Amino acid sequence: MQLYHRTLAPPGCYDAARYTPMHADVPNLDVSIVIAAPPSRVFRAFFDPAALGAWWQAAHAVTSPRALGPYVVEWAPTDFKDDVLGRLGGVFRGTVMQLQPGIGFFVADAYWLPPDGEPIGPMALEVTCTPAGSSTRLRVTQRGFEEGVRWRRYYEVVTHGWERALSSLKALLEK
Repeated sequence: MQLYHRTLAPPGCYDAARYTPMHADVPNLDVSIVIAAPPSRVFRAFFDPAALGAWWQAAHAVTSPRALGPYVVEWAPTDFKDDVLGRLGGVFRGTVMQLQPGIGFFVADAYWLPPDGEPIGPMALEVTCTPAGSSTRLRVTQRGFEEGVRWRRYYEVVTHGWERALSSLKALLEK
């Protein structure tokens, strides 16, 4: 279920359907995992600061599960530097535009603010939790792109980061 399918974002907010080119070579993020936990529990892990610290290694988080609520997650800067992006970590911030508790949420006008360099954005993030028997199929998508080496490298790095983070979330919730 796409929470933002065929809707327009409010003025001034990122609208993935309107602004993302629909070409096969446009980088984006689309990762899924099945977690042996109910959808409501998986959903809550995206808004609980302690859980975000445990599975996503967030140093700080301000996330409000409500329309127009903030979705801000901060990580400590890495000791190493990526050749293109500089140090990783920093802040991911956006605005929760749509939310269905236990099912999913959509964050618009999202940016990554790296410790070094200019922000990357705007982007859209969507998280959906679909029942799969006694488990949950979690899907995370992220869209938004401007042609450039930084954007392409961002999606290479963030895809691997999300895969690791979702594995950590699975381990945390299946304890």
